[in-house]
Amino acid sequence: MTDNVTAARGRVRVEPCAKRIRVYRDNELVADTLGALYVWESPHYPTYYLPAADFHARLRPTGVTEHSPSRGEAEVLDVVTGGGTAAGAARRYPDSPIEALRGAVRLEWQAMDEWMEEDEPVYTHPRDPYSRVDILASGRHVRVELDGVTLADSHSPRILFETGLPPRYYLPISDLRMDLLRPSQTSTHCPYKGTAGYWTLEVNGKRYEDYVWIYRLPLPESQKIAGLACFYNEHVDLYVDGALQERPRSPFS
Repeated sequence: MTDNVTAARGRVRVEPCAKRIRVYRDNELVADTLGALYVWESPHYPTYYLPAADFHARLRPTGVTEHSPSRGEAEVLDVVTGGGTAAGAARRYPDSPIEALRGAVRLEWQAMDEWMEEDEPVYTHPRDPYSRVDILASGRHVRVELDGVTLADSHSPRILFETGLPPRYYLPISDLRMDLLRPSQTSTHCPYKGTAGYWTLEVNGKRYEDYVWIYRLPLPESQKIAGLACFYNEHVDLYVDGALQERPRSPFS
């Protein structure tokens, strides 16, 4: 397969990845490859398929198979290292109608301890080569309201533009009604921004779970939003320079 080959079948798109990918489990190297594939099994982000020849861990058949309408019949495999076994953590499609997948193996992301792109760890899922994140300082007037109550009012947002998602308005904590925020135990992880913590809102006697988030220690490429808070504009009334914004439709709606 040459570098510019793209294969598609149904919802699945396959492209070569130029990055060195390494995977670890139990402090042991599971796979190390320069021949990884990006495979879009869903429209939102890709997963990695790795050449079977580049595995250091043993891939042990379980005797179980799974059928995919687009990728064909999968052999379910255990991933065996000296430190233990990740049961059923790999899939191989030796007779896939997508030729590029026949010699490749898909690992369950969460079953592995560490994923590396070149010499840097990556979390949650592979970075999409077609996604871009731009964070821009702005003097726009941003006001956030819910159920008739103003939650935030700021003239110094940082606006985050991420491919495929609505603009996000990150605001200084000093511009928020902190008396309406309650700490949440929720956290989420983004391969572009890092780990987010959350607040729940209490407005007019009602609770709105995890409507606000913050990246206190974002990844280096997203340092501009460190310590700033953001509201789901899918769920609140957002005014920009006095104009009420339409609530966007997104995977978070």
